[in-house]
Amino acid sequence: MKTQSAQTFIDREARFGAHNYHPLPVVLERGEGIYVWDVEGNRYMDFLAAYSAVNQGHCHPKIVDALTKQAETLALTSRAFYNNVLGEWEEYMCKLLGYDKMLPMNSGAEADETALKLTRKWAYKVKGIPRNEAKIVVCNGNFHGRTITIVSMSSDPDAYNDYGPYTPGFVNIPYNDLEALDQALKDPNVAGFLVEPIQAEAGVYVPEDGFLKKASELCKKHRVLFVADEVQTGLARTGRMLACDHEGVRPDILILGKAISGGMFPVSCVLADDEIMMTIKPGEHGSTYGGNPIAGKVAMAAMNVIVDEKLSENAETMGKLFRSEMEKIDSEMIEIVRGKGLLNAIAIKPIKGKTAWDVCLALKENGVLAKPTHEHIIRFTPPLIINEAQMMEAIGRIKKTFDEFGF
Repeated sequence: MKTQSAQTFIDREARFGAHNYHPLPVVLERGEGIYVWDVEGNRYMDFLAAYSAVNQGHCHPKIVDALTKQAETLALTSRAFYNNVLGEWEEYMCKLLGYDKMLPMNSGAEADETALKLTRKWAYKVKGIPRNEAKIVVCNGNFHGRTITIVSMSSDPDAYNDYGPYTPGFVNIPYNDLEALDQALKDPNVAGFLVEPIQAEAGVYVPEDGFLKKASELCKKHRVLFVADEVQTGLARTGRMLACDHEGVRPDILILGKAISGGMFPVSCVLADDEIMMTIKPGEHGSTYGGNPIAGKVAMAAMNVIVDEKLSENAETMGKLFRSEMEKIDSEMIEIVRGKGLLNAIAIKPIKGKTAWDVCLALKENGVLAKPTHEHIIRFTPPLIINEAQMMEAIGRIKKTFDEFGF
């Protein structure tokens, strides 16, 4: 049977699918490790890793095995009944990360919503803020998901335009601004500070050293919950299990997703201690799929891969190599290289009408897949299993791409 062309698949999506994404013109059908293959048989090095969901590499055999075995046994009961996997997974995560309780969900946005609800419950039940008056401080440039409530705190018009009326109760301050944070926390009705340790979607903005530590201390000073969204930055991506670990910060509420399943299944969770987690009572929050047996087995297998294969350490080493080599590239298009671990970005200066999108198209032709964010920034986030030989090959292809532009 004749293989369908990539354009056939692209045209079908354009005809029958919503146009809420603008993908690169490549149609993938298979993945293994750091590599993916398209429908025409071309192999690429994946330097996006599904926005850090595939930290363990594509189709890691240990995670695939956990998925298939549990899928053949019991997939879903809902939380109307107990299952024999959820408690094991909860204990695993709590002991690994040092919390009293875990609440399972499916997507990063759901986990963020759960954290917001926990913060408000704690505000009224524990801190004593008058009902419906709790505020949560957030940062400009944030990306926590796509729900109505989450876009209500966004500073990106593309995220919030024409979705109003918006959910109240959020106070926006500049990212990486301790003075603005201290001022905002003086309001006695502030219950929490929700922050990404590194703003990934915004363009991999890394705060100043000490920002997270001092922000956490300010939260303690004002009796405000420090809520860390580690959906993209967590689980070894930045060279530590959590990005907050770089500064020894323990969030009051920790939000995880994406790589918690190694890209095999929609899984997310929120971790907190009893004072916070036990404010939610039966019937007050839930999810049909949250905590299902497949999710539990897949998540434990994915976490074991991170620990057993020392992916944090590899991300730290390979990240330093990547940034060092990128800074050597002599190209007028490269304005700055920044990142931590294997969460990195290059800011692109458009020259002669050529933009970050054009660079990514050229990278594709040279066998490397990456994607622009905010038009002028390219994120480079390969699976954390990448080795030095593979990294140097990818760096060579990236250098070749910039050389071809000839500016």
